[in-house]
This record gives sequence, C-alpha cells and structure tokens, in this order.
Amino acid sequence: MKRLPAASAILLASAVVLDPLSAPGVAQTTTKRPQPGFNMFTVEQDIEIGRQSAVEAERQLPLLKDRNVDRYLNRIVQKLAAGAPGARYPYQIKAVNAPEINAFALPGGPMYVNGGLLQAARSEAELAGVLAHEMSHVALRHGTHQASKAYLTQSGLGILGGLLGKPSGGTSKIVNAIGGVGLNAVFLKFSRDDEYQADQLGSEIMAKAGYDPSAMATFFAFLRTEQGRNPSKLEQFFSSHPPPADREARIRQYASRLGSGRTQVVGGFETMQAGIRRLSPSSSQVVVRDPPQQDSVVTGQLTVRVAPPSSRFLQFAQPTGFFTIDYPENWHAYPSGFAVSLAPEGGVATSSDGRPVLLYGVIVHHYSPFEGEETRRSLSLERSYAPFEDKSAPRGSLEDATDDLVRTILSANPYLRAEDRSARPEWVDEAAGFSVMLAGVSPVTREEERVTVYTRGLPDGHVIYALAVAPGRDYDAVDRTFARMIRSLRVNDEAAHRTARTTPR
Repeated sequence: MKRLPAASAILLASAVVLDPLSAPGVAQTTTKRPQPGFNMFTVEQDIEIGRQSAVEAERQLPLLKDRNVDRYLNRIVQKLAAGAPGARYPYQIKAVNAPEINAFALPGGPMYVNGGLLQAARSEAELAGVLAHEMSHVALRHGTHQASKAYLTQSGLGILGGLLGKPSGGTSKIVNAIGGVGLNAVFLKFSRDDEYQADQLGSEIMAKAGYDPSAMATFFAFLRTEQGRNPSKLEQFFSSHPPPADREARIRQYASRLGSGRTQVVGGFETMQAGIRRLSPSSSQVVVRDPPQQDSVVTGQLTVRVAPPSSRFLQFAQPTGFFTIDYPENWHAYPSGFAVSLAPEGGVATSSDGRPVLLYGVIVHHYSPFEGEETRRSLSLERSYAPFEDKSAPRGSLEDATDDLVRTILSANPYLRAEDRSARPEWVDEAAGFSVMLAGVSPVTREEERVTVYTRGLPDGHVIYALAVAPGRDYDAVDRTFARMIRSLRVNDEAAHRTARTTPR
C-alpha cells in the first residue's frame, strides 16, 4: 500500500476536496475542472428523475411548440453536448412561450428557455453561453446534489454510513420526501458555488464547441443592467441563479485562458428571433414548489440496549479494496458502495417513517464535499473545528474536509454540539488525521449521545472518515473498542474510491 506522509496529508489540495481562491474578495479563477459533490443518486437515477420532472413540468409550462425554434435550439445543444464532460446525458431543450428572461435545466438533461431570453440575446454565442451554463448544472449534477443535501438533513447519521443506500421505495421515496418531481425548487435553485462552477465549466464547453466564451460574460453583464431597468422581467432568473458580484470578471478570466478561437455558429439566429416576435407571449403563471418543511430528526423515546462488544474481532473488507477494518464478531456489517456501518444488535433503530437511525456503532466512508469551495471557506472563517492555519492562504484539504463534514453532521443532527478547537491530531494507518468530539441529548433516546469524528487524508486530496457513535452512559466502556477499530483501519491509497462515471445507453 502506498502511504501518505503526514505533512502532505495536511497540505495537499485537490480539484474535488479543495480549490479555494488565493485571496478572499478577489476574482481569482481556478484552472481545475469542477467536480460533482456529495450525491446519493446514480447517473441513471438523475435521468429518470429528469424524465419524470419534465412530464410534470410540461403540464404547467406554456411551451412554444414551434418545431423550427426547438430544432434550432437543439442543434446548439447537441453542438455543446459534444464537449460536455461526464456522463452522456440525453440533453434536449424546449422553448417556453413566456416573456420573462429565464432558462433552467432539470437533472438528467431536460432544458428549457423562455421566449423572453431568446429575444434578449444579441447573438448565437450569447444564447449558447446561457445554454452551456444550464448544461453544466446537469453535467455537475447540481440538482440531485441539492436533493441529496436536502434529504440528508432529514435522515441523520444513517445516510452517511450507507444504511439508506437501498431504502424501501428507492428513488421515489427519497424524492417524495423532499417535495417530489417537477418544478421542485430543490432541483432548480443553486448556491453561489454552483453558479461559479457552471460558469467555469460552461465557458469550457463553449470554447470546445467553437463559441467565444467571453460572450457568456457579456450577456450576464447585459442582464445585470436590465435588472435595474425591469426587475420583474428578471425576477425568476435571479431568484434561481444568485448573481455573484464578480461573475463577469471571473468568466472573462476563464475566457482569456481558453482563448476565443474561431467562432463556429449553427446559423439561423435572426430567423429564430423573428419567429419569436410574431408570437403572443403566454400569461400562464409558472410556480416553482418549495420543498416541504420537515423535522430533521426523529423524536420519541427509546432505550438502547446492546450486548457488550465481543473481544473477538472479524474483518470487513470494502469490495473495491479501498479499506479494511476489524469489528466485534457480535456486530453486523451494513455495506453500501464505499461506506459501511458496523453496529451491534439493537444499535440501529427504525423511525416511524421507516428510516434507519444509528444509535450505537461505527461508520466508515469516503468524503465528498457537501458544500462548494466558496461556502466551505466562508463558513470555516466564521467558525472552524479543525485548525485554521493562515486565514489569508488556501486551507489544507484535510482541515477543509473535517470542517465541512462536522458542519454537515451538526446540520443534520442539530442536537449535537462541538466545542471550539475541539479537534485533535490523530495518526490513522500511517497518515495524518483529526478527531472531533460531538455530544448532545438525542431526541430518540432522550439521553446523551456522543459522536467522535475521525478523518484521514488520501494522496489525491480526498479523505476517508469514521464516526464512532454511542450513548454517553456507554461511551467510556466502548471507547476502547472504538479505539481498537480505528487502529485496525487499513486504507489502500491507490484503490478506487471515486464514484464511477457511467455512460447511459
């Protein structure tokens, strides 16, 4: 096995885990391609969610239903899709007969653009910039990333350890819990980090397709000016696409690195706009549904009663060879992908709606960012759990991942708390790591619960983590077992630990 030196574990940076700006408040751009973050769904599920959402959305959307316009738009989309990274989604676009300036994409490939935006664009390149931006949201799986985070806040620790890997009801159960398919705000409203990523990747897609990527910047600058003149016309667009203050400057930096190249247009832009002007815009009201508000934890009262952990241990081996870990022979292993939950009989409870709740045991999993890089750094500046070195410089990936993971656990389990500067340096399988202790009164058991978060760096900047969970009254007694399990953790740094990108047929 290839080991990670302690210093590099702390200081490594990667495209997935960390790629911060060199200085806060300055429009610096990264040359690393953005990567999808935490996601519970597969590519195939993205496509199915998008298909179902498109059916529901089109019952409400006043589609233009002009074959010439849709044919022209889809020629641009296919030109852009040839250079889009990741899975080969079935990208398809339809025009909406609405005067507002707006465009959006659903997970898995369906895209829509309002007639108001088609008339506002001043060239095919500007229109292609908007479509490349929306396509990037699909390629980066931002819709189901947001859906995964929304479901995480309802599901607690179980989701982190794979206990919800194959829930009863599958995809539909998860999607229904966050508001269902269609024009669901979970799929359509993105963070500032998502917008930065879509701008960056969209610029790259434009350049590969033969468009000048700076046209994306000129159009967004035009929209910002128009917002001051006619805010109602752009209300939908800016409600789902938060406008970073330095957006145009960043896009121009991307464009300068990519180069304008030779512009190659599909042709027919003026004819398309003339056709749009002959139509009367619809006055149909399109409503984007907000997700339902639900309790993030299961309430009740349950007494956890488990047998003492056996002194004899078994070994769990992750199927790709990513890691092995020893666990008491009277515990059970619940594997799912790169995750495993290890728990004794009685250590996993079931909520009234069928969700598993881990009350006693150990979770091991691969870290994938829950928040974007801008948000991660901003939140860590407000409060960090792992040490924050020089606040004017990029953070180490291990510290960044530890903070992001702890914040996510606290968000999904608001009864837990962590003390300031509670992180301790650890040494996990010959590599540097951290541990952070969390504690609080569980709403399930109505007694103290403790969770120790362990993180360990990987050579590519990724992180593997473990969570040790037990009632406070049992924690000291089981801590020796937890410590033995963490000491037994062996990580193959060269084994597969990234979610494979599949190409749907």
